[in-house]
Amino acid sequence: MQRFHFISIGGAVMHNMALDMQKKGYIITGSDDDIFEPAKSRLQKAGLLPEKFGWFEEHITTDLDGIILGMHARADNPELLKAKSLNIPVYSFPEFIYKESINKQRIVIGGSHGKTTSTAMLMHIYKTLGRDFDYMVGSQIDGFDTMVKLTDSAKEIILEGDEYLTSALNPVPKFHIYKPHLAMLTGIAWDHINVFPTFDIYVQQFDIFLSHLPNGATLAYFKHDEHLAALAQKYTNLNLQPYDTHPHLIENGQTYLLVNDKKIAVHIFGEHNLQNLSGVKILANEQGISDDDFYMAVSSFTGTARRLEKIYEKEDYVVYRDFAHSPSKVLATTEAVKKQFPNRTLIACVELHTYSSLNKEFLSEYKGVLDTADIKVVFFNQHTFEIKKMSPLTDEDIYAFFGNDTLILHDAKSLEAYIQSKPHQQTCLLLMSSGSFDGLDLEGLKR
Repeated sequence: MQRFHFISIGGAVMHNMALDMQKKGYIITGSDDDIFEPAKSRLQKAGLLPEKFGWFEEHITTDLDGIILGMHARADNPELLKAKSLNIPVYSFPEFIYKESINKQRIVIGGSHGKTTSTAMLMHIYKTLGRDFDYMVGSQIDGFDTMVKLTDSAKEIILEGDEYLTSALNPVPKFHIYKPHLAMLTGIAWDHINVFPTFDIYVQQFDIFLSHLPNGATLAYFKHDEHLAALAQKYTNLNLQPYDTHPHLIENGQTYLLVNDKKIAVHIFGEHNLQNLSGVKILANEQGISDDDFYMAVSSFTGTARRLEKIYEKEDYVVYRDFAHSPSKVLATTEAVKKQFPNRTLIACVELHTYSSLNKEFLSEYKGVLDTADIKVVFFNQHTFEIKKMSPLTDEDIYAFFGNDTLILHDAKSLEAYIQSKPHQQTCLLLMSSGSFDGLDLEGLKR
């Protein structure tokens, strides 16, 4: 029985991989300097929660078959240094996934926005149709116990292709590792300024990704993204499949796909989601899934956690939360909700939480992204700047790019009080963040 130790086991994908590998029969241990919910409870239930938080060299012994290294572990991590001194193989989670899927057909979905939803959509279609497959996706999905599944039996693996870095030992984008046979790119919009300081450097990562595709491989890509379209045209050796927004209509807050002479009701909505659906359909068709089976399966897809997720609804008041934090995501999500509910007041609240969003040099990218909302709210906690060791933003910085009519809030109590104070009739509340709004008690608010 093989033994693996996870350095930074509490990460979203890392703890899911640990759970899956334990289920498969590996002996798993792990360390982290802190672990948050839901990872903490899930690891505890499986007997994998570290007894103490921190890094301990004694965890690293010669009977280990390998180390799985998380992105949040630094290069000088004591456990990592001990593993290297003992010549124990060290893998980032993308490297380990590639190793385990070397003989499988790899389907990779990347892009600056929509890759999690698109990956989850294809997984849902496969599961609904009873196909055997492995997967890795960046969010919890209804109907799947873990976000990672690696088996010996499956011939295909569906992977979310994240452009963020792999590990401290191999600081390249994760999607460079997978070398797919079939790929989809949703679009290119600058993000991760701390890693890719210019837009050109960011675009280059997608160019490198395409260069790894084998001759004749199918690439589905959104045709109206000018940067993506220009890159794709360089690769005449690929089977290029551009896609557009799926024909649809919206009636009384319900989106329908228009397919020949039929209307097919779907749970998802918004231009980006309907573009993603078109791209996923290309991948499904390439894998032998018929149009009839595709539409039957996709009609029951409800989305993923924190991706335009409906968390509360009562009569004509609805609350959505979304992982949107980059400018393109905030813009697309805000427009999608307003278009779905044009006659309701839209309160759109975005938390500036990431390194990019809190960077004054990057803030201009947010100009106008909330303009379709009726009420604009920008939230940021001053303590975040101390944690990230960044120069703080001022309210004037926010007004310059979001508009003078923007409400600025700095703590969870103020946000909760504001939400409670607003009328709950004919209203949509949209909460957008990769963080937690300083620990906003959503369950308490729902009650």
